[in-house]
Amino acid sequence: MSIADTQAQAESLLHRAGILPVVTAHSVEEARKLAAALLRGGLTAIELTLRTPAALDALVALKRELPDIAVGMGTVLDVEQMQRCIELGADFLVTPGTPPVLADALAAAPIPVVPGGATPSEFMALMARGFRVCKLFPASAVGGLAMLKGLAGPLAGLKLCPTGGIDEDRAHEFLAQPNVVCIGGSWMVPKAWVEAGDWERIEASAAKAAAIVAGARAR
Repeated sequence: MSIADTQAQAESLLHRAGILPVVTAHSVEEARKLAAALLRGGLTAIELTLRTPAALDALVALKRELPDIAVGMGTVLDVEQMQRCIELGADFLVTPGTPPVLADALAAAPIPVVPGGATPSEFMALMARGFRVCKLFPASAVGGLAMLKGLAGPLAGLKLCPTGGIDEDRAHEFLAQPNVVCIGGSWMVPKAWVEAGDWERIEASAAKAAAIVAGARAR
C-alpha cells in the first residue's frame, strides 16, 4: 500500500471523527471505561497516548472488546514504538513531532499515520515524503488559528489536526478552518473526572463534542 493510500485513509478516518479525544490511561480497565464512555457519547476514534506502561495492553484490550472505536496510538517517538503499535493492531498512529528517521519509517507504514509538526519547514519536509495529513502540535502555543490561517495559503495541499490547548468553547472555530480535517483535545476526559470514575460526565461531554462536529459539518 502506498503512502497516498494510507494518507487518504488517514484523512477519511479523521474527517469521520471530527474531534479526536487524546486519552492517557493508567490501567487497561481505565482505558476500557474511558473509551466506552466516549463511544457512547458519539465519538468514533481516540488517540491513546504511549505515556503510561498500560498503553500497549490497553490497545490490545480495546481492539478486542470495542471494535466500533478506532484506536490510534499517540506520542509515538521512535521507530521501535511505531513497529510495536502496528504489530498490536493500532488503527492509526500519531506523533507529536517527526524527526527524519521516524518520518522515513512512517512513510512506509502500512496503516494511516498523522505525523506531527509545528513549523512550515517541518510540514514541507513531511509533504516532500508524501504526507498530506499532519498534526499541528502544540497548536495553541505555536499560534493556533493564526498559524492555521497562515499555513493555508502556501501549503494549500495540507490537511491538519491541530492539538494542544484547544477547549470546548473554541472547538467550532478550529473546525471551521478549511485546512482542518479534525481537532484533538482532552477537555472531555479531564483527570479529575477520570479519577472519580465519572463516566457519565465524560459521556455527556463526548456527546457535546459530537454535536459540535455535526454542527460544523452542516455549515
